[in-house]
Amino acid sequence: MSAPIVLVANRGEIARRVLRTVRRMGYRSIAVHSEPDAGAPALAEADFIVPLGGVTPAESYLDIEKILAAGRRHASAGSRVLVHPGYGFLSENARFAEAVEAEGWLFLGPTAASITAMGDKTAALVEAREAGVPIIPSHVPDPGSTPDPQELIARAREIGLPLMVKAAAGGGGKGMRIARTEAELPELVSAAAREALGAFGDGRLFLERYLEGARHVEVQLLGDGAGKAIAIGERDCSIQRRHQKLVEESPAPGLMAETRAAMHAAAIALAERVDYRGAGTVEFILASSGEFYFLEMNTRLQVEHPVSELVHGIDLVEAQIRIAEGDADGSPFDLGTLGDLSPRGHAIELRVYAEDPANGFLPSIGQLDLVHWADDPGVRVDAGVVTGQRVTIDYDPMLAKLIAHGADRAEAIDRLRAAIAGSCIAGVETTLAFGRELIGRDDFRRGDVFTTFIAERMPEWQRPEVGAEWRELIIAASRHLRVEAARGPTGGPGTLPTPSETLDGWRHLG
Repeated sequence: MSAPIVLVANRGEIARRVLRTVRRMGYRSIAVHSEPDAGAPALAEADFIVPLGGVTPAESYLDIEKILAAGRRHASAGSRVLVHPGYGFLSENARFAEAVEAEGWLFLGPTAASITAMGDKTAALVEAREAGVPIIPSHVPDPGSTPDPQELIARAREIGLPLMVKAAAGGGGKGMRIARTEAELPELVSAAAREALGAFGDGRLFLERYLEGARHVEVQLLGDGAGKAIAIGERDCSIQRRHQKLVEESPAPGLMAETRAAMHAAAIALAERVDYRGAGTVEFILASSGEFYFLEMNTRLQVEHPVSELVHGIDLVEAQIRIAEGDADGSPFDLGTLGDLSPRGHAIELRVYAEDPANGFLPSIGQLDLVHWADDPGVRVDAGVVTGQRVTIDYDPMLAKLIAHGADRAEAIDRLRAAIAGSCIAGVETTLAFGRELIGRDDFRRGDVFTTFIAERMPEWQRPEVGAEWRELIIAASRHLRVEAARGPTGGPGTLPTPSETLDGWRHLG
């Protein structure tokens, strides 16, 4: 029998990251790509490359039949085929999980039943309540129902203000609104429903109390699919813009030991209730009083998983593969064989987005004239782009993640700030310089973090001016590296370390 083969049904930095683990394990791999991603560096990491055609996600990474056809094309007779969905796209699509299993392949995620139970926000709240997980005051319509907006407004009065209007079928800040007065509720409900329908094809909403000054803390889980689960620490993801994460760290700073233990226990109880298999995350909102409440469960690997990997000494992608394959005798994978997962030090991550923090974090598109990442001790870079690629409006604007690990939180922050200063992206605006200033603030270093930190503490941030000496350097460097990029992406770091405060987002017109 030939070596197992892993089909990576995704793109960008997560595809590249998964493929590297697959290669280290000695498995073969298949990468897929849309037309705009034909030159992506992730493709160089795979044994086989299958073009999906199409420009948009709907024409490529969301097309289940095209993904399956890519697997059939290179699956040898009798070989074991595994499918890793990454995150986003089809990663939480129960129909995709079922289709993969129908091929006789292994889906590197939970079962379709678990995805269905936890993927719908309203159904997940019901499951969490049954598992004894603390639930924030909320109104959850019956799954499958379409409540009248007037009913939602009436329920909002019962819950009290402020409250959050949220999409039942999705996340990532889509279909989400904060209401602080009753007068604004009708328009907010209508707007949230429209956005949810456009983003997820499902306009259903639910309501929950909004906690001012709260934190976003999540627990990383691994489940064996047979009723056993373990927690691999927690992450603080409170630093957000537009309800989307920007900075994540582990362990959560300042978390009381009893609160940490209770959070882990609640997350495990929920995962075991739904016979969860593989890697997943239970997210909580942590009130300033110390009370915490269930937010949602993400039935996939999270963007921020590297901070947990660095702190706990585990490769979560490898764990996903081992769990899906099970033990040699056919029994569920023994989670106890993963070894000592005790926390070691602290890790912090900055998501590098092609966005303009000085202009409301609006997306920035264009050619990447220069991409260079620092290569410092204790720093990991998960990057999905190289010099010469184009950033388009068709896909998520995240370009990479910079992650630093240190003996303690202060060292991790210092290492991340140095890594940001030694990295450079030119051609589009990014979050590099903003992130460096943010994590260097005294209040952040004290651990004074909450979900509205950016909106309240850095509402009118301005990008530093580019010095004349750096303008000349960047023109020469970008011209040189565009020539190198034309020869084909190497996937390696660049050669010109430069301060991100001066180069981040700068583009020349020559």
